[in-house]
Amino acid sequence: MNVEQFRADLRAWLDDHDLTPGPGDSLPGHMKQLARVHSALYEAGWMRYGWPVAVGGLGGPALLRAIVGEEVVGRRLAEPGPYSMVEVLAPTMIDYAPAELAAEMVPRLLSGREQWCQGFSEPGSGSDLASLATRAVPRGDDWIVNGQKVWTSFAQFSTRCILLARTAPGNSSPHDGITAFFVDLDTPGISIRPLRTMHGVDEFCEVYYDDVVVPSSRMLGKPGEGWRLAMDLLPYERSTCFWQRIAYLYSRFDELIAQAPDPDEFDLGAAYLALHMLRCRSRATQHRLADGARLGPETSIDKVLLATAEQRLYDAVHDLLPGAVELDQTPWRSEYLYSRAATIYGGTAEVQRNIIARRLLDLGKD
Repeated sequence: MNVEQFRADLRAWLDDHDLTPGPGDSLPGHMKQLARVHSALYEAGWMRYGWPVAVGGLGGPALLRAIVGEEVVGRRLAEPGPYSMVEVLAPTMIDYAPAELAAEMVPRLLSGREQWCQGFSEPGSGSDLASLATRAVPRGDDWIVNGQKVWTSFAQFSTRCILLARTAPGNSSPHDGITAFFVDLDTPGISIRPLRTMHGVDEFCEVYYDDVVVPSSRMLGKPGEGWRLAMDLLPYERSTCFWQRIAYLYSRFDELIAQAPDPDEFDLGAAYLALHMLRCRSRATQHRLADGARLGPETSIDKVLLATAEQRLYDAVHDLLPGAVELDQTPWRSEYLYSRAATIYGGTAEVQRNIIARRLLDLGKD
């Protein structure tokens, strides 16, 4: 398929179909708008391109998914954070769920009928994922889960969760004995408590599991394969989920230029250079996927470039729009505050640089 023709056809379709968000700026509103956009795109076929036919897709390279995300978010029809979850979780279901389960569930996510979340991080086990303490013990044909997760994005709006739990001791390595499950969040024993961040949005949640029954049929992969699943999922969290965020940052860069009363060429140049480096790297990742490559530790480079570009852009906002961050209740203020977390979410900058040094440059543990 000619990708430029695909983009042109998509743009024409979006021009002819009004998916403009309604008034207001709230997280519940953003989630409702995301479901609306996904539903319209899925019914028209756009949301199905780049996904396997076996899960309701129309085939084609992942690059087509990137184009859809870029065009939708670049037009500000959906927020990049919620939109990105499909790029993190759907590939994991396709690779690890039983074929029948993936065929049943993935279309629900692509079509906007459901939102899912990711239950990895725990208090004291954020970047050190191997030390997680949530446990699942077998009981007949089920598993009983007890524990706590934190920083679970959009859990209060989600129907299901890809959950990591310890099912056996890590005898030879703490990575051993971790298993993944696909959990319905309306199961008795699950409670969700949103967390308000400094930018004033309840994006993250604590999720408690108290004797939660999960059928064995909802295991993703085999017992003990949870660490492998996580290592396959995290590269998506550090690369493909940024495709639409890059388009969003470019749109905000254009608005900064339009609003800055006295633009400084150095500030704007530094922000543009960081954005352009990120986009070039992201394009390379897209083409590697199109060539059949599996993503791995090299996506830590994508993550470091994303954090650098996002913070540099909003540092330019701080310098060029006096009072927009400190005094005015505008989107610039909340976005600036959120950008401070860019070096934390999806894996801290320190962890990403360690991965680059050790696994890509072979510099050793020191």
